[in-house]
Amino acid sequence: MLERKAAANKLLLLGVDGLDPRLTVKYVKKGILPNIKQYIDRGAQREDLVMLGGHPTVTPPMWTTLATGCYANVHGITGFYRCGDEIDLYEYNLDSRNCRAELLWNVFAEAGKKTLVWHWPGSAWPPTSENENLLVVDGTSPGSVGMATSQVEQEFILGANEEIKEVIFVPKAPMEASAACVITDLDLESDKDAYDMAGGISNLRNTKGAKKYVTSLKQHTTATTESPVDMVRSPIKPASGWTNAPADAKEFTVLFSGGLIRRPALILKNEQGVYDKVAIYKSKKASEPMVVCPLGQMMVEVVDEAIKNDKVYKVNRNMKLLKLDPEGKTLTMYISGAMDMENDSVWHPKRLFKEVTENVGYPTPTSTLGRQDSLLITECMLANWYTTADWQAAAIHHLIKTEDLDVIFSHFHAVDLEEHQFIKHLAERDFNRNPVSVAEKWMEDLYIQTDYYLGKFLHFLDEGWTILIFSDHAQVAPKHNIPLLDVLSGVSIPLMEEMGFTKTYVDEKGELQIDWTQTKAVCQREGHIYLNIKGRNKHTLPDGSIMDGIVDPKDQYELEEEIMTKLYNLKDPETGHRIISVALRNRDAILLGQGGPDAGDIIAWHAEGYNFDHADCISTTLGENDTSVSPIFIAAGKGLKEGFRTDRIIRQIDFAATVAVLGGVRMPAQCEGAPVYQILADEY
Repeated sequence: MLERKAAANKLLLLGVDGLDPRLTVKYVKKGILPNIKQYIDRGAQREDLVMLGGHPTVTPPMWTTLATGCYANVHGITGFYRCGDEIDLYEYNLDSRNCRAELLWNVFAEAGKKTLVWHWPGSAWPPTSENENLLVVDGTSPGSVGMATSQVEQEFILGANEEIKEVIFVPKAPMEASAACVITDLDLESDKDAYDMAGGISNLRNTKGAKKYVTSLKQHTTATTESPVDMVRSPIKPASGWTNAPADAKEFTVLFSGGLIRRPALILKNEQGVYDKVAIYKSKKASEPMVVCPLGQMMVEVVDEAIKNDKVYKVNRNMKLLKLDPEGKTLTMYISGAMDMENDSVWHPKRLFKEVTENVGYPTPTSTLGRQDSLLITECMLANWYTTADWQAAAIHHLIKTEDLDVIFSHFHAVDLEEHQFIKHLAERDFNRNPVSVAEKWMEDLYIQTDYYLGKFLHFLDEGWTILIFSDHAQVAPKHNIPLLDVLSGVSIPLMEEMGFTKTYVDEKGELQIDWTQTKAVCQREGHIYLNIKGRNKHTLPDGSIMDGIVDPKDQYELEEEIMTKLYNLKDPETGHRIISVALRNRDAILLGQGGPDAGDIIAWHAEGYNFDHADCISTTLGENDTSVSPIFIAAGKGLKEGFRTDRIIRQIDFAATVAVLGGVRMPAQCEGAPVYQILADEY
């Protein structure tokens, strides 16, 4: 066996999902990312910081590519979801058992390196090795640690007012946070079809084949910017019936768990006689509050209970008093999701859960709020993610010290999930309710937050560590109207039906169904088009009977040709431009790292400007306002040149090979990439 000397004894891999090299360069030049600038100045990378991404440009496949050094057609994670047993079913794909390639962290553990895999959202969970050197925390979802396993209640906004008559929980309320405290006649109609990213991922994680037919944009991730928000509205009254309440205190009620739990709260004055804080109690008889919330301050790890499916959980939440009238007549509060404090199911070994929670604190809830509302985006979502940045950095620091770690594979998802809530508003569009400059401020704040997080690890460079900063993809603000061909999850109906390949009907229950007697093909998840082949594709009909496919295998080539020709002929009626950039047969998709048994018969990508923020376009796509889909790559520390720039194309599959060389271990078995030897201190 070839022995290779390690160029770096300690490796810290700081992955940031969605981090854009184009925006990073822009903000570094503007002077608002001082920590990232230090990494760049002390490191070696391309001048533009770009890494050539793989496909599809979405989380699980690309994090798996980063960890294996091979593309999706080799490792088998060809989308956020995978095709189920039938071509209109899809399954959650953040599952290491679906990966067919060797993971680099297994190689490090095998070589005797103490290795931590921290919340890596691509083929990390369940743990991929029983080697005692491998430690794994989560990996079952994007978001924050425990998003898919421990979050038992979603975030909401509370509005209280003296004019409100009764306390009520309103799911998916069509309201603006800035007006929550003064709403007295709220429209209680909710949008049941609205896309719910956090809830959708949590609910689907354990399913073995879901069915979803997408017929409108509001069912796609692009609609997250307008997703309704759960709301509680409560009357404000003079405090009465309390064991211990000041004479001038006012009271309101907080509803948790959709109204199953009621907590009384007091509005309190300061020494100057101004109402400036609230205190929430378990009951009016309690002598001490669960939490006191001063105006404008995020209160972290508030311990209480939550109820889900008739089970009572001990949970932690974050809370922030957003607005409070000085006379105590109105108020608005943010309440985060509730995290199960006893769920250690995604910690390996389980002792790590106790080690972190007792010494650092409990995992923080994920936040995804938008609605073009600065109060939601900045004061709630961004502020909540700062608590995650603090907790995650502290947890990793603690484990580095207590576990004497050699290698850390880590991931932070703030950029991606927060951007989903507002990035499309960076382009001048009719649906914008604010000037583009408002969205530009949201983006700058997000990158400043990322710089804050990455700055917490900067000192390790002075302690002999090698640090790599990278992403799986970035996101764009598209310029044009988006065709509904490609969706993240489910089967997209409109364009395939318009072209005559998918046929639908409404059954006696009023539900949309696919007519498999006339359907030749369907488009499912990230542009995978599956032909309805006779002898290959079976369908379970609403009455429980089984039907075979209808396309004769000998006609497959011509049908593929017909579909691709029609796709290429799709034009924007306003500009005359094509809306599909590439459509390839399965065997040809290998050119873009796709194809193989886990992919569709055809894979299609949207053209630049006609794509969603990511996932449906090629990885070199650019967007409005200096956005791009390309991943980022920055490397600094031992084993690397300092202050060096290369003009080499650094591919995503080169990442694992470069880390292997730096760490002195062999390449993963299926690695297709090569070390970026130009940036290495030693000659190879």
